[in-house]
Amino acid sequence: MFVAGFPADTFGTNCYVVAPAPGEQCVVVDPGIGVVDQLDDLLAEHRLQPVAVLLTHGHLDHTFSVAPVCGARGITAYVHPGDREMLANPSKGFSVDITQMLGGRLEYSEPEDVAELTDGATMSLAGLEITVDHAPGHTGGSVLFRLPAAGSPWDADQICLTGDVLFAGSIGRTDLPGGSMPTMLSSLREKILPLADDTVVLPGHGPDTTIGRERASNPYLRQAGMPDDVRPAAARPNW
Repeated sequence: MFVAGFPADTFGTNCYVVAPAPGEQCVVVDPGIGVVDQLDDLLAEHRLQPVAVLLTHGHLDHTFSVAPVCGARGITAYVHPGDREMLANPSKGFSVDITQMLGGRLEYSEPEDVAELTDGATMSLAGLEITVDHAPGHTGGSVLFRLPAAGSPWDADQICLTGDVLFAGSIGRTDLPGGSMPTMLSSLREKILPLADDTVVLPGHGPDTTIGRERASNPYLRQAGMPDDVRPAAARPNW
């Protein structure tokens, strides 16, 4: 398996490329702001042909380049229906202050071909078997993408691309439109905590980690695993 990622210059959003091997078809995950040239270089270097773009959620820092990436190749963008409207109107996912900060400085366009992701579905794309887990809390349509790690650089059974659900040491913020801390804690408890400790986590921001490492040290996973009546308040999430 081939897995490569790099952070966008804006917001440090991780864009990933996953393929069975170099020289094969691939999927692109979360092409954010200003990543097109670097993505094109990575694809050319490893002779990869994208067949789809997968979006962990609808925030602009994860979706900004989806239209040019898809349009240049005539491929489909996949997003959960809970975040579908953000592809047409990104401001629906931002607070007023962030919308004002961005203003009209970014010219955004919606991809022509959009398909909706289904919770629990396993998609066969580019020779990969990718399972979708709906994990709301950061946004209403946040998802995880899980796939077998056989042949990857990691000694693990599974890889999980977590978007802004789970980071190394933290989680995605829950104070933006569509966000909810109680819903996030439910997603962590029901979708993250059951994963095996050796599961490799490829997050939307920051370095990779493992479920075992986060289970032992991430305060939000500890909080999610406690009964409601004894949960302490945790620090503010990131991003």
